[in-house]
Amino acid sequence: MSEAQHAVAPARRNRGKVTEVETYGIERIPERDRNASPFDLFRVSFGGANTFATAFLGAFPILFGLSFWQGLAATVMGLVVGALLLAPMAVFGPTNGTNNAVSSSAHLGVHGRVVGSFLSLLTATAFFSISVWSSGDALVGGLNRLVGLPQDMGSFAVAYGVFGVLVLAVCVYGFKFMLLVNKIAVTAATLLFVVGFVAFAGDLNLNFEGAFGIGFDGLGVAGFIPAFIGAALIVMSNPISFGAFLGDWARYIPTSTPKRRVMGAALLAQLATLVPFVFGLATASIIAAKAPEFMDPAAPNYVGGLLAVSPAWYFVPLCAIALIGGMSTGATSLYGTGLDFSSVFPRFNRVQATLFIGVLAIVFIFVGRFAFNLVQSISTFATLIVTCTAPWMAVMIIGFITRRGWYDADALQVFNRRQTGGRYWFNHGWNFRGMGAWLASAATGLSLVNIPGQFQGPLGNLAGGVDISMPASLVLAAVLYLGMLWIFPEPREVFPAAGPRWIPSKNTSVPPILDAAGNIVPADGSDTATRHHSECDAELVGRP
Repeated sequence: MSEAQHAVAPARRNRGKVTEVETYGIERIPERDRNASPFDLFRVSFGGANTFATAFLGAFPILFGLSFWQGLAATVMGLVVGALLLAPMAVFGPTNGTNNAVSSSAHLGVHGRVVGSFLSLLTATAFFSISVWSSGDALVGGLNRLVGLPQDMGSFAVAYGVFGVLVLAVCVYGFKFMLLVNKIAVTAATLLFVVGFVAFAGDLNLNFEGAFGIGFDGLGVAGFIPAFIGAALIVMSNPISFGAFLGDWARYIPTSTPKRRVMGAALLAQLATLVPFVFGLATASIIAAKAPEFMDPAAPNYVGGLLAVSPAWYFVPLCAIALIGGMSTGATSLYGTGLDFSSVFPRFNRVQATLFIGVLAIVFIFVGRFAFNLVQSISTFATLIVTCTAPWMAVMIIGFITRRGWYDADALQVFNRRQTGGRYWFNHGWNFRGMGAWLASAATGLSLVNIPGQFQGPLGNLAGGVDISMPASLVLAAVLYLGMLWIFPEPREVFPAAGPRWIPSKNTSVPPILDAAGNIVPADGSDTATRHHSECDAELVGRP
């Protein structure tokens, strides 16, 4: 058994206190301090999506004119495909002991990894804002129905401020405190959603008829296929949005943990979100029947409609879901922003970066809500960012497969240590193979976006009004990246002893790692432990 494996058992016995401020940032976490499990990853991932924000996404099939059964089929299809695409992104955290943006150095270069950092930073800020706005609106609306709290700017400001400060406090404490919050959220929010199904059971009409009939007899009706695919892609975007974040939460899982268990946890966490998705779908069909003014596709107000049709006794559970869900989703989003900001600006440690970006995000929430009314725009922006994230994920997954899951831990940290050189230096810190595939695919995906009433790219009508942006960008990224790897083989040194899988390589020397003064960083110097762990990990992921 390797030293890395021996370190796992004592680490699990010494988890520490949840009130201890997390000290690790994006540097590689030693095996002795990796004390999380795949079940912890499940709880954080599911807890971060088991909220009103996900229920709102579940309402989109009804907004697009689908019936309940058509909407359910679109939801299941989008969720399953998205979850299957997301699952492999969970393996980078345990393999490299850092977040996915830093791991992307291996495929986009030590400078090109800033792409992943900014994608996750922007996505997290967008979803944090959406979470606070939707939860704050639900909380104020519920209290209005319960105790007559006025629905004015002051009430909303207090609600947003409370959520923002509470979430920021959780994120400053770090991973263990966030895990505790999500342990509570997973159980509590799920039970409250189940109670919600009971509350609305009497009004639910499973034969709710949309604009295209009840079943799939609407296939021949004009507009059905664009509506069905559009609804499925919106659902699919939810799992895809987690692609840049999984390493934030999985980096505390020991390297020796079987990769299939880690991927299984990520997969099941997303499949479990069928609970809030179906809740949103079912309640949206009720709102469309009883209070259709809230389901205007141009300006939907799902939370307002939910409060309008909810039985009085369910107002308290609604407020509880708003509070629990807002904390859970906000924490999982904002925690990632701190890590990614510190990875782009290494002068900041994790706590400093979290405080800085957290305050900016809270300011954005207030300015965006009260000064510019960006609630609808930020949802569109989040969709566009996810469209850019999908091809980045394709590059990462293909890279993991072709490299046989082997990485050089020291070379991944070159940017963070203000060094140069190493296996992943490529062309002055940029790997044009991965970068080129991502840029072309992301640009193509954005040009194909077709969000009715919100955003349409120049090629948005290429498929007859069907939004094919995400599948097109995924497929194009896979084809381009593999093609680039064949036409321009990577240096032999970036692969394990067994060599590359599927693709050729070339015998090209790689530059040594140099410090800021231009001195060669010795292999047996301060980085000895990291290099040793890298070799141990290579055995665990299949390197001979």
